[in-house]
Order: sequence, then C-alpha cells, then structure tokens
Amino acid sequence: MAAAILNDSTEKHEDNLETYSLVWLEPAVNKVKEYIDAQSQLRKIINHLQTFEEIEQCESYIKSVSKEDRIIFISNDRLGQEVVPRIHLLRQIFTIYIYNSDKKRSNDWAKNFEK
Repeated sequence: MAAAILNDSTEKHEDNLETYSLVWLEPAVNKVKEYIDAQSQLRKIINHLQTFEEIEQCESYIKSVSKEDRIIFISNDRLGQEVVPRIHLLRQIFTIYIYNSDKKRSNDWAKNFEK
C-alpha cells in the first residue's frame, strides 16, 4: 500500500480547488458578532474565505497564492489605504472592496486604483 506524502506547499492553502477566494482584512474580523455573522453568510456563496487581522500576514498570504487563483479582497478603509497600493497590481487580485464605517471619512484615495 502506498503512503501519501504531503509537502508544505500541498497543505499551504488548505487544498483550495476553487478559482476564487475571498480574503478579508479587518482587525476585529473574528471578534465582532456582525463580522462573524457576515462570514457565515459569505461562506454560503464562496467556500474559501480567509480572514486576517494583520496587514503583514494578509499580504504574505496573497503573494503566496498561485497566480492562477483569483482573490476578492475586502478591507476597511484604514487598512485598505495602507495595503491596496502594494497589492492592487498582483495578478491574483481580481477585485477589491473597501468599506467605510465612518461616514464622515472619504475614500477618495481608492479612486486611484483600477480594481
């Protein structure tokens, strides 16, 4: 009987066989009930959802994903303003959604990026 051998790259992305993944960057993504509920709803339409609380981990993950995969990226305005300029040209990034809970704050900066 042959034994299966898994290397780090095989396990790295939880064997994601979907073309599209959703990556959500938000410091409170796993702490606020509203965000946890949103994750449940999102998982009904897309199986591969990765959440990150820190920019560095999120950016590292995105850059490690196969260039054939497509990422739908979601972030709040504050973190998005920092990370979007560094990731928006990556082939893996299909589209970017920025949300702003502070109605007084403008996301005019986001108009500089095509995705």
